[in-house]
Amino acid sequence: MDISSYVLLSHEQALRRRLDIAANNMANVSTVGFKREQPVFHEYVEKGTDAVVDAAKTTSFVLDYGAVHDTTAGSFQPTGNPLDVMIDGPGYLAVEAPGGGTAYTRAGFVKVLESGDLAVAGGQRLLGEGGKPINVPPEEIPSLSIAADGSVMGAKGPLGRIAVTVFPNEASVDPRGDGLLTGTGGQELGAAQTKLRSGGVEGSNVQPIVETTDMVEILRAYQSSQQMNESMADMRKRALDRLGRFG
Repeated sequence: MDISSYVLLSHEQALRRRLDIAANNMANVSTVGFKREQPVFHEYVEKGTDAVVDAAKTTSFVLDYGAVHDTTAGSFQPTGNPLDVMIDGPGYLAVEAPGGGTAYTRAGFVKVLESGDLAVAGGQRLLGEGGKPINVPPEEIPSLSIAADGSVMGAKGPLGRIAVTVFPNEASVDPRGDGLLTGTGGQELGAAQTKLRSGGVEGSNVQPIVETTDMVEILRAYQSSQQMNESMADMRKRALDRLGRFG
């Protein structure tokens, strides 16, 4: 396999990665709090010494560097539940991860467990300031509400405050595969910086038309790459046939 085939192979692997991400975005078009992903690629330049001309001594490959989240906010979707919240701005709700530790989510479906602790839809306990669960006494549940700064209010006053965690580098936030995210280097926002909208949740920011267009472009790029590969194979075959005649 010559160098041109390796370059095309790296390009086609990058296209496959783009297609996987676009397909995953489309699959989550209705997932509450989902942030569309975008692939990130780097160029790798290899320098050789065997090329006949100087311009051919450097070869550019495509390297899959990873994916980043599009932090554009999704639309507010009213649910009629006064406990459901949408983060108005950057950040994530912190929850107890299955198996221990802390996980994060933008899906603000909030409910009260039988134990009185606030939790998200999957049953993971919602964490307040300092990473502590928020417990609601039974008599406070009928009058429960959540203020814009994350304060959980009962009839007799605040019962705690929902923590919103931001990450300086969104690339450090990765899906766990169970609807939750993991992240490192997060910082809790103070009450003055926290902005929540209650009574609804954040919809996915995926735009189906954009993803469909991207998938069509990927398909066309892959077809062009395949045609180029076939053309180079034909060129090599003709060259070998001509060399064979001289032999």
